[in-house]
Amino acid sequence: MDVEEFWALIDEACAEVDALEPDFDDRRDAIGRACEERLVSRTPAEIVQFSLRQWQLRDHAYRYDLWAAAFLIEGWWSDDGFMDFREGVISLGRHWYERALADPDSLADHPAVRAGGDVLIGNEDFNQVAHRAHQRLTGEPDGLDEALEASPEAGPLRVMTEPAGVRWDVADSDEMRRRLPRLAGIFLD
Repeated sequence: MDVEEFWALIDEACAEVDALEPDFDDRRDAIGRACEERLVSRTPAEIVQFSLRQWQLRDHAYRYDLWAAAFLIEGWWSDDGFMDFREGVISLGRHWYERALADPDSLADHPAVRAGGDVLIGNEDFNQVAHRAHQRLTGEPDGLDEALEASPEAGPLRVMTEPAGVRWDVADSDEMRRRLPRLAGIFLD
């Protein structure tokens, strides 16, 4: 499964969920279920490839500017929480993922973010979609982990230790307003 197939699967699931689930908070679980159902119709090897693409995209989004956007939107600054946020951005679909990477401040246009308040883009459960699908298909609880360990593609994905880009003080409201003015306008004003 290449990145185009990965995004086609995600975007198809997003379209289905968005048509049926108007509540953004309920969408997180629904998108995971919709993707899992699509994955169980694939081969175990394709599920491994889906997981690798997901891992690559999550790592590609490991950047300080996106982390600062997550801090404004969700109000935390932890590596684990930021991983969930990146999973959530992926689960929004290709359009939002690419927009967020091109300009993290563009997340201010997302309907759930635009409204302000207690927004949770993070989707911790989305990281388990491929694991659940693989186990359903093969009956092996650790089968996906073992396949990922054996994959030469997974090696480079284990080396990231620091987010890319320039780090700044997210507690400095003036700096946040300068770097992420639209998000700051929603969450700081």
